[in-house]
Amino acid sequence: MGRRVGLLERIARARLGGQVIRRLRRAGFTDARYDARGFRVRFTADGDETPTILELAPLLAARGRRRRGQVDRFVAGLVTTPRLPLDWAEARPLLRPVMRGGTPGSPLRRPVLPFLYEYVVVDLPDTMTYVGPDQPAGWGVSAEEVFAAARANLSGAVLQGVASEPVVVRFVDDGDAYWTSHLLLEHWLERMEGQVGGVPVAFAPERGTLLVTADGSEHLRGLLTQAEEIYAASSRPITPMAYGYDEYGCTVPYQAPPGHPLHQAVRRAERVLAVHEYTRQATHPPEEPAAPMAELRLVGSDEQGWSTRATWEHDEPVLLPKADEVQLGDQVCAWHEVLPHLRVADGYEPTRWSATGWPTS
Repeated sequence: MGRRVGLLERIARARLGGQVIRRLRRAGFTDARYDARGFRVRFTADGDETPTILELAPLLAARGRRRRGQVDRFVAGLVTTPRLPLDWAEARPLLRPVMRGGTPGSPLRRPVLPFLYEYVVVDLPDTMTYVGPDQPAGWGVSAEEVFAAARANLSGAVLQGVASEPVVVRFVDDGDAYWTSHLLLEHWLERMEGQVGGVPVAFAPERGTLLVTADGSEHLRGLLTQAEEIYAASSRPITPMAYGYDEYGCTVPYQAPPGHPLHQAVRRAERVLAVHEYTRQATHPPEEPAAPMAELRLVGSDEQGWSTRATWEHDEPVLLPKADEVQLGDQVCAWHEVLPHLRVADGYEPTRWSATGWPTS
């Protein structure tokens, strides 16, 4: 029965995506594209250089004529409403920061965590539009001012009350709260200590879910597993990793060095994210690659330990992802053994390394 429901949901989503795409194209948005995995539509409005992202989930609840009416009203609004405000005073209160992995195109962004970037979007009732790299100059401000204004528009809300023992707090986003983006605010996670019953550890497995618990609690191992499951199943994944904070109150990856009871679980989450982001990059390269892009795989087990392995199958030019080990034909080498024979390839985030053939010594 579970498989049947999943199939019906995929069909419903595809139909809705097709309805929106057809109406957008009839309205003149010829570049409109449906992203089945993200369950969203991406298009570029006239006069804009950066794409608008339409999340389709809110439209899915409606049925029949009601849904068609919602789609028609939405597209009609797009035709008459500019995507990006031209005036900084108008744009500033609409800005929000979002934390994502790699995103197709070239929106304004800056790295914040391994494999993750901070973007800025213009938040409108039905859509969000990524701010492009040239837009700050059009508003007469710097990129730093845009990032700062977006962060300042978050509520920074915290829970009331104090937990008497370690608990799990789950923030479920209604589309307007931007809970996962709160991890970008200095000291926000730190201030959750009283509400979770200990030093906070956070998970942001997908855009609508933020999980926070206490370090050292019995909940932490289970949340590492749960976060990966949510991440793998979500159409809007962010990261399966756990996060804490440093002495400046900034969010950082949770530390579990060798000997820590969660060392392998944390190591696995880090590598699952790396595999996902390098796979995404290979699927949507920034340009036509000059050489084949090697695959990155997760190998190992809880008992043996987890590693990433780049597969360099043939003695020919390649673009390698950073990995714990590299397989050259039938031979497996440690990354540090191969690295002296590589050079950084330009234009790739996450970074790839290029080589013309297998190392000869």
